[in-house]
Amino acid sequence: MTTKEENDLLTRTGPGTPGGDLLRRYWQPVALASDIAERPIAIRVLSEDLVLFRDEAGQPGLLGLYCPHRAVDLSYGRVENGGLRCLYHGWLFDRGGSCLEQPAEPDESRYKEEIRHTAYPCREAAGAIFAYLGPGAPPLFPAFHFLQAPAPKVHQSKLFHACNYLQANEGNLDPAHLSYLHRFSEPLPDRAGGYRAGTRAIIGDRRPKIEIERTRFGLRLYTQRQTGDGRKHVRVTCFVLPNLGFFSGQEQRHGEGGYSVHWHVPIDDESHWRYEFYYHATHPLDKDGLIARARVEVGADYRPLRHAGNRYRQDRASMGHAFAGLGPYFAAHDLFAVQTPGPILDRTKEHLATTDIAVATARRMLLEAMARLPRGEDPPLVLRSPNENVFNDIVVRSLMLAPDEDPRALCARDIGAGDFHAPRA
Repeated sequence: MTTKEENDLLTRTGPGTPGGDLLRRYWQPVALASDIAERPIAIRVLSEDLVLFRDEAGQPGLLGLYCPHRAVDLSYGRVENGGLRCLYHGWLFDRGGSCLEQPAEPDESRYKEEIRHTAYPCREAAGAIFAYLGPGAPPLFPAFHFLQAPAPKVHQSKLFHACNYLQANEGNLDPAHLSYLHRFSEPLPDRAGGYRAGTRAIIGDRRPKIEIERTRFGLRLYTQRQTGDGRKHVRVTCFVLPNLGFFSGQEQRHGEGGYSVHWHVPIDDESHWRYEFYYHATHPLDKDGLIARARVEVGADYRPLRHAGNRYRQDRASMGHAFAGLGPYFAAHDLFAVQTPGPILDRTKEHLATTDIAVATARRMLLEAMARLPRGEDPPLVLRSPNENVFNDIVVRSLMLAPDEDPRALCARDIGAGDFHAPRA
């Protein structure tokens, strides 16, 4: 059982909290690149108010939202002369937080040299803006394959969640729920044949065998279901520290070689953004299709149209075909499941079962990672060496196997090949 003290450690992520300190040791997505196509924007990340902008050279910058002079909102500011200028008195800040100009001060004043505004380094990749909000020199930017892929082979979006980040992150660690929450009486029609067979196994075998193994990046999950024809369906997914899930999904229309990523980033303790990345190593994605599927369920502000206020638009008359009666959009199903426990799940009231082995293990790994920080140690996967920054061991598969075939051996073969899911131009 998770204690109250442990639950607080796992869910509180503001400045100065152990959980917040842990998440700040990693690069985190803080916006989509398109969010700052026209103007600076105010954002909230890990309970901290910030302004994100592009300078005149097009480089992203992330500063404290409020001007250090008189606390005016800098998201209204002017982008000019190498930085972001406050509208109140004209103080100008570059992306590094240096104060370049204080126009109202005497010509001989050197006061601007004493001012250092809050600033965090940024990187742009896969159509998103990432920032490092932690202390000291940033670690290496993670060389996940989807972050290096050419634009046609990666698609990005985001979805607002009115709950703590960990609730949704743990949904990625719970493969048993697929047989219920996402169940339809027949597989959805737009899946390729192999994936349809896997979906039939998920419908037919509601007692999956779930095995896990700890890895350098987090956890690898093997979920096996019987197909009824003498074979077994195996789904290999990954939990990547501290807040990512990798799994097969929409991009599988071209078969193996791709995956989806859900990256859960706290806004504050009671809300977060789920950044979504879809990737395929060898084929361009159907981006128009991905956008069209989301458009009927998600507003232009990336907030879901189904929510507790309209009871997630549940259609009970459809429950003969769709188990949950929540439509065909899986993200809406997940929103119902992770938001209805409340903004912060009280884990002291849970009764975990055998299928929750990955959830329980991931919690222990997060607590173990937090315990390293007071000792001055980096948590796992904070990358300092290029030799560590290789991710052929993040294997995501959906397989139909003979009863005696070992999925772990297949993963070891993929890892040994050295180029599984590597991006190709």
